[in-house]
Amino acid sequence: MSTSKRERERARLREQKWTQRQTDARARRRRAWTIAAAVSGVAVVAGVTVLAVNANAPDKTYTLAPASAAQDREWTGELRTSAGDVAFTLDGQAAPQAVANFVSLARDEYFDGTDCHRLTTERIFILQCGDPTGTSTGGPGYEFGPVENAPEDGLYPAGTIAMARTDAGTDTMGSQFFLVYEDTTLPTTTGGYTVFGKITSGLDVVRAVADAGTTDGTGNGSPATPVTIEGVETQ
Repeated sequence: MSTSKRERERARLREQKWTQRQTDARARRRRAWTIAAAVSGVAVVAGVTVLAVNANAPDKTYTLAPASAAQDREWTGELRTSAGDVAFTLDGQAAPQAVANFVSLARDEYFDGTDCHRLTTERIFILQCGDPTGTSTGGPGYEFGPVENAPEDGLYPAGTIAMARTDAGTDTMGSQFFLVYEDTTLPTTTGGYTVFGKITSGLDVVRAVADAGTTDGTGNGSPATPVTIEGVETQ
């Protein structure tokens, strides 16, 4: 074999090894994002609502913002969606890491053009968003924790904005979040979910989406009314 052929072969093998390492790394990052079932009657697997995704990163690299970026203050903002606009406040004092993460991703236009991919309408009343793929498989390429500001009684009132997390533990939040459109109780034994904001107007928009149900007619699936995030403003 000539020198040039040997070099090409070595380069090909290096490329194969690099590709395999990337594949293995993605496999290690796979996690199931969940919102725990509060009562029976909701579609469950191993006691948790099926909201499974993995933490595969999008093409762009994102970095977790420091909690100090939340500036220990209340933020205001608006979620502009194809179904209507939802105004909100974010509590940078009670949930500084989650707020810093959300604001940073919003300013990087991470959420723009993404779909709210999961709607639950039986016993648990949430619209879940924040997945860059819209397929329940997306994340920013990192995870953070611990859970902040979880209700001790497990009650998430209508209008609550909280972080989804994986079933692997409480240090596993990323970009996915959920909007609560009717009072919902979730088990406290799972570690709870970070409440980092609340809806100040536009709750009727989310409720209208919920009223239309899911694409497959079940109480846990993709919303029949598509909800695409067109932009997120924070200040």
